[in-house]
Amino acid sequence: MNNVKTAVLLALMTGLLMVIGQLVAGRVGLMTMFLISMAMNFFSYWNSDKIVLNMYNAQQVSGSDNPELYNMVAGLAKRGNLPMPKVYIINSDVPNAFATGRNPEHAAVAVTTGIMNLLTDDEIEGVLGHELTHVKHRDTLISTVAASLAGVITMIANMMQMFAIFGSSDDRERGNPIAMLATIILAPIAAALIQMAISRSREYLADEGGAEMSGKPLALASALAKIDYYSKHGMLPGGEAQLGPTAHMFIINPLGSVKDLASSLFSTHPSTASRIEKLKELASRMR
Repeated sequence: MNNVKTAVLLALMTGLLMVIGQLVAGRVGLMTMFLISMAMNFFSYWNSDKIVLNMYNAQQVSGSDNPELYNMVAGLAKRGNLPMPKVYIINSDVPNAFATGRNPEHAAVAVTTGIMNLLTDDEIEGVLGHELTHVKHRDTLISTVAASLAGVITMIANMMQMFAIFGSSDDRERGNPIAMLATIILAPIAAALIQMAISRSREYLADEGGAEMSGKPLALASALAKIDYYSKHGMLPGGEAQLGPTAHMFIINPLGSVKDLASSLFSTHPSTASRIEKLKELASRMR
């Protein structure tokens, strides 16, 4: 099913880019964007995990670099019957974690220094179990491709905005200013809405799988509460725009401090309170 979703996502992103090309430069723009999108889709499928990890300057660690974290991931992977993923650390005060990769054989998990400082070992293990469940369910392919494509489309929209502002007078006269304005505004919104529709329904399943893999549902619930509190009351280094294209990949939406109607309607995650309640129910059943 996730492979089908990935194909649909790539088709939607391709169509969006072709519409942008048509609006800006007619048939030539349409064909140019079609060729660009085909190349971008192929590259994103095979390299989207590297793109996302590079966005955060993630550093790979081995068993000798950080034996505690590495061995924790290895133990969870063994319990989940998964190949050993690559392990990365992101130097950021924001406490969070995510998994990436097109399949379990090419997976990686990344944690921030902030989450390692904030959570207990049991809580970190619960979080890692959640992320490895995403790997097991093959959720990471579609979420990682969505992140890379949404980031590219947002970048293209920003470039068009600069062109509209600083382009020559002849260019502006030949172009359609209404179409250009619509492209600048709607392209990143459309990309965000597509990616936001992907992972919300999968978080409950990942919570349940992570709790079972780690055997510590209440520790995962405690971790979610701590990270959620930070997302609402802490600071976000680098600004919200930098995190936008990859917000759906994290265990807690790092843009949780944004409180408006759109963020509640199109949130990439279900409410933390409902996730914690379900984990408590799971803990009771496990006992």
